[in-house]
Parts: sequence; structure tokens; C-alpha cells
Amino acid sequence: MNCEKIDVIPGRRPSARDRTNGTVAPWGFGPAGEKGPFVLRAGPEQMKGSKSRMQGKEPPERDAMSPVYAGIDVCKDWLDVYVHPSGVRLRVRNDRAGLKRVKAELAGLPVVRVVMEATGKHHRAAQRTLHAAGLSVAVVNPLRARLFCQAAGLLAKTDAIDARGLALMGAALEPAQTAPEPEALSDLRELVNARSAATAERTALVNRRTAAVSAFLKAELKRRIAACQTHIKRLDAQIAARIAANPELARRKAIVLSIPGVGPVTAAIWLTGLSELGACSPKQIASLAGLAPIARDSGNSSGQRSIRGGRQPVRNAAYMAALSASRYNPDLAAFAQRLKAKGKRPKVVLVAVMRKLIILANTLVAQNRSWSPIAP
Repeated sequence: MNCEKIDVIPGRRPSARDRTNGTVAPWGFGPAGEKGPFVLRAGPEQMKGSKSRMQGKEPPERDAMSPVYAGIDVCKDWLDVYVHPSGVRLRVRNDRAGLKRVKAELAGLPVVRVVMEATGKHHRAAQRTLHAAGLSVAVVNPLRARLFCQAAGLLAKTDAIDARGLALMGAALEPAQTAPEPEALSDLRELVNARSAATAERTALVNRRTAAVSAFLKAELKRRIAACQTHIKRLDAQIAARIAANPELARRKAIVLSIPGVGPVTAAIWLTGLSELGACSPKQIASLAGLAPIARDSGNSSGQRSIRGGRQPVRNAAYMAALSASRYNPDLAAFAQRLKAKGKRPKVVLVAVMRKLIILANTLVAQNRSWSPIAP
């Protein structure tokens, strides 16, 4: 964007609501001779000499066919809705009655996208309900939404401001539609997450018992460890039963388990935490898992590549699988040895094996075949 010459939008001075920490928000300015993106253009009521302004009448209504973008900030109890470009705001309970009001507000409008943040399980009901009503819903990364608001000059953070920022993000970027995942997968993910939490709790109890001196405390911790172990076994049985009852999940699990080094726990985490397996390119699936090397180049300097972002539970499971595959998977063991011979550091070698594992699982699921020592 050429910033050599900046003109204030004709017809008005920047108002207080355009100012953030003493500066004017981006939509108060525009580059000379350019209209800019849709969300930054001046409306008819802002143009110099507007008849409605001159006579004190209400601004004319926008074209009924103008594209509409809705932003919804989701929390456990409330839904804050902002409709762009009309500026309509709505705050309702995050329940069936509230969602009914949201649907009524958006009914009949040419809604292009409804944008909301991923908030664990609190956004799922809204996503499913609006998707079932025929609306295009995009669920975005909260970090991306926050960075967009900051780039747009929305430095303050409230639920209403966040809803407005999501609507403007939808208008400016038009994020891709996110289809609701099957309820069976959501339920299975909840069980897998519960198992991970129980495993972490068991590890903490074992460490506490090791450091304990009191005989009474050791006995108490021993009973808690046994109870936690029973809980994990029951979760494992329920996870296995849920996967076996779903033909698609059972097919994917059988393919992933055929890879030497991948066990049932890793397979369950990948099935629930990386449901895109088989539907992405190698680079995409590595990026989703947080195993893609990120470039850090500028000018003549070439920085060291490193991994960043992605889904941590998937990456953690891949770490344990890579430790085993580096020894017992013939292809990956040979791959690891080649990297070591080139002088690569042990952690770099391990991350490379992790990336190979994820890409291999993605390829096998896409081709609907099990692993074999000799590729077909």
C-alpha cells in the first residue's frame, strides 16, 4: 500500500470513536486516489455535500443487496453479535433461545460469512445451529483474530469490540467456511483429552510419592495412583469401543497402527486432533501438526529454520512415536542415520522423523492402504 500521501476521508473530521490511544483508526484515512477495501470505504452519508447531511435527514439505507458479515464473540454464557455494515449489535445468552434470536436477526439478510473464534466447546452449539440454518460459518484462530484487530487499530478488548473485529475480519479476508465436525468425533476427542489429563495427573502423583517421606502420605498417594490407573484403563476401553463402532474411524486407526512406531494412544490422539489426515498435502499436514520448518530470511541474511505453532497434543504424540520409529521402523531408522551422518543434531533428527511420520500417515490414509516395507 502506497503511504506517501494520505488524505482524510472527505466530509467529516475523525470522531472520538475513530481515535485509539491518540491516533486515528485506519478507516478514518484513505490513500489519495484509491478507494481501498470494502470495509474501509466511506459511506454515502460521509461524502461532502451529502443531501441528507445538508437537510438534517437520516442517512439513506444501504443497498439491500450489500454483502453482510456477522461477527460473534463466544463465551460460556453469552454471545455478542455485530452485523457489518449495518452496525447492528446484539447480546444474547449462549443457549437455544439466544441462538434463535441470532437466527431471526440474520434471517433475510445476504449474509456472506459468520465469523467466530474457536473457544474449545463453547462455540460448537452456535456453529452447528447456524450451519444447519444455511449460514456460512467460519471458525478462526483466536490469535489471528486478535492480530487482525490490532492491525485495524482496535487496541481495546471487550466482547463487543471483539465481535466487531470478527465481522470486519470476515469482510476483509473472507476466511474459509468451517463445517461442523461429527458429534461422534467431538465426543471421542473429549475422552482422549480426559485420558491425557489423567495421565498427567498420574505422573504428578508418582513424582509426589517418590519425594514423600511420611509413610501415611506414601500409602495415600499409592491408593490415588491405583485409582488413577483404573480410570485410565476404563477410558482406554471406552475410546477403543467408540472407534470400533465407527467404520471410518476404525479404518483410519487400522491404517495408522500399521506404521511401525505408532501405538493405540498415538493413533487416538491423531484421529481426534488431526482429523484432516488424508485430506491435506504433505506441507499442509506438517504445518497443522506444527512440524513444518518456518523460514527466517531477510535480505542477505538466512536465519535458521525452526518449527512453531501447530497442534501441541498431536506434536507431543508424534514425539513419542518418533522415538520408537527411529529404532524399529526400518525406513525411518535409515533416514535418521543418514541425517546423523551429515552432522545433524539429535533434536533436529527427531523432529525430521516426526514430520516424516505425520506425512506418511497422511499419505496412507489418503491412499486407503496400510504400511508395507516395500511401497507399491
